[in-house]
Amino acid sequence: MKFPNDADGDALRSLYNDGVNFKRPQSVEFFVAVPDKATGEKLSQVLKEEGFNSFLDQDDETDEWTCSCSKKMLLNYSELIKIQKKLDELSKPHGGYSDGWGVFVD
Repeated sequence: MKFPNDADGDALRSLYNDGVNFKRPQSVEFFVAVPDKATGEKLSQVLKEEGFNSFLDQDDETDEWTCSCSKKMLLNYSELIKIQKKLDELSKPHGGYSDGWGVFVD
């Protein structure tokens, strides 16, 4: 299977090489960096209204805030890019930005 030569393509390639089933929907978690707790709470609500399962989390080591949004989906490069762009659009007015994604592999 071929993947683009960028960070998202590299992540998909790694998952594929690890034996993740690309024909089965996976729980993908997208991360949106936010400047503070209050902003994160507002953005988390916006993300929920857009159909994402969203929760706010603070990193214990860096004290940075992140909205985590999960979505059950097939691992598809174009769809991952599309969702990250949407998260950027939704978070930008709140001072946030899309900050990657991950998959929990069993």
